[in-house]
Amino acid sequence: MENVEPQHTESGANPKPIEQDYETHKEDPGPAKPAVTEKDENGAGQAMKWIIPIIVIGLLVWWFLIRK
Repeated sequence: MENVEPQHTESGANPKPIEQDYETHKEDPGPAKPAVTEKDENGAGQAMKWIIPIIVIGLLVWWFLIRK
């Protein structure tokens, strides 16, 4: 494991500021303002919280019925 180069490292530097004028920073742009300020009120987490348990229970019921 000593010879393995790290794939992801954190530099500790401050993140780039929010991009205001894309044309002037086209070569090395920072994140867009919506990417930084967008709220995650209706994200996929709310749906997954209900869908995953239903799927797991359904698959368990199906597995017990098919196993016989």
